[in-house]
Amino acid sequence: MQKKTTTAKKTSTSKIDYLQKILNAVVYDVAKESSLDVAKTLSARLGNTVLLKREDQQSVFSFKLRGAYNKMAHLSPSELRKGVICASAGNHAQGVALSASKLKSKAVIVMPVTTPSLKIEAVKALGGEVVLFGDSYSDAYSHALALSSAKGLTFVHPFDDPDVIAGQGTIAAEILRQHQGRLDAVFVAIGGGGLVAGVASYIKAVRPEIRVIGVQMNDSSAMLQSVEQGKRVKLTDVGLFSDGTAVKEVGVETYRITKELVDEYICVDTDSVCAAIKDVFIDTRSIVEPAGAMAVAGIKNYISQRKTKGETYAAILCGANMNFERLRFVAERADVGEEREALFAVTIPEQRGSFKKFCELIGDLPSFFGNKAPRQVTEFNYRMNDKESAHVFLGLSTSSKGESVKITKSFIKSGFRAIDLTHDELAKEHVRHMVGGPSDLAKDERLLRFVFPERPGALMKFLTSLPPEWNISLFHYRNQGADYGRILVGLQVPAKDGKALGNFLNKLGYTFVDETDNPVFKLFLKRN
Repeated sequence: MQKKTTTAKKTSTSKIDYLQKILNAVVYDVAKESSLDVAKTLSARLGNTVLLKREDQQSVFSFKLRGAYNKMAHLSPSELRKGVICASAGNHAQGVALSASKLKSKAVIVMPVTTPSLKIEAVKALGGEVVLFGDSYSDAYSHALALSSAKGLTFVHPFDDPDVIAGQGTIAAEILRQHQGRLDAVFVAIGGGGLVAGVASYIKAVRPEIRVIGVQMNDSSAMLQSVEQGKRVKLTDVGLFSDGTAVKEVGVETYRITKELVDEYICVDTDSVCAAIKDVFIDTRSIVEPAGAMAVAGIKNYISQRKTKGETYAAILCGANMNFERLRFVAERADVGEEREALFAVTIPEQRGSFKKFCELIGDLPSFFGNKAPRQVTEFNYRMNDKESAHVFLGLSTSSKGESVKITKSFIKSGFRAIDLTHDELAKEHVRHMVGGPSDLAKDERLLRFVFPERPGALMKFLTSLPPEWNISLFHYRNQGADYGRILVGLQVPAKDGKALGNFLNKLGYTFVDETDNPVFKLFLKRN
């Protein structure tokens, strides 16, 4: 958690100016008053009331149309006739295109050539004229400024403009109107700073006792670094997971307001944002984009650091333009981010019965918070490696942060070498998908793909039924949240035991496919 490092004197002039601008902002021709919902499940788990300001409900699934429309609604008729231009690869582009359509003005949207086609088509569907230029937002921004000058188009800045800031500030006005009781803090994601500047301007003018807390990604913290250094800092690079807040340099005006009015800053990482996306989904059945979940991640970080109870916090869900392809990554990292899943590398002796003994140990590991039920295995990767030992990549469900350390000690106490990989980025991002390969030791190997019922004892039934003279040479399992688990098993079965294998499989009763002749197996897992 980062505390504000400067305490500049608050000037009433700036607050009055922005209060008036927010109260007179024109946004509701295109925007709706989004709901302020209690996140019941999350609130119960955190012991504090969490309110979700649902800007994901807007027609373009983002708050950005507020500032864009307010800016354009204040243009003169001649400026509207000439048209507007902006640079954006996402939410601001859609806000400008929709606003231009409503005001019957032409909108030119400069987007990097790397922009996903989904976003390009969304802008075109709203009536925007798309110009693709450059490989980055900076390239598109420079080109947009050049076109603005050459063609007499009014540039609509995504954040560093008083009218844009005032339009975003209407969100704070709605929050305080919708919830007039206790409100301890409002958490706001920061990219360029337009949203947090507008929200802070209104709240500090009307209810200054409410804390405004800015939330930034730890790899895109331009505002925090600027405030700490007392001047605007331009980052050389930014993380792209939360593309909606991936800004290298904050605005002049947004920096001025933010350093003066924002009480505190919190940085969050990718895993905690993935966990927050899941939290929002559980309570709302809606999927927000990474930037939209940052405020929730910030609240969880704040509560964890402060150990608060009984307070009330509001999180602005600022957007929901999530690329569908990202959902796999988010689901993969959400449980790790919440530390509901722990990852381990465990070394077991390469001898008969050790695999079964290890699985029995996993089943005997109780929760450290009183739950005596067996832990759920979320992932199990094993490939025969050498004659002496085998390395297992293991995922286990956990109940709370810090359990992975205790589980590691349990493995070591039981005679297994173990390493906690829960916070290892290489393991989480890559190695978990790369365990395995051909093995010179895997003679007479049969590859079988099973469908196991997801219930306690299914794996132990398989291991107990397995004839002791057959060795497991490969095992892969990953929990996908379904009623059935899909498991890949390599068995070393001599050719003479072919009939016995058939009898074993029939008696086991699990659906299976023999993949021994699959060319993928022969190419990547079998030593020719």
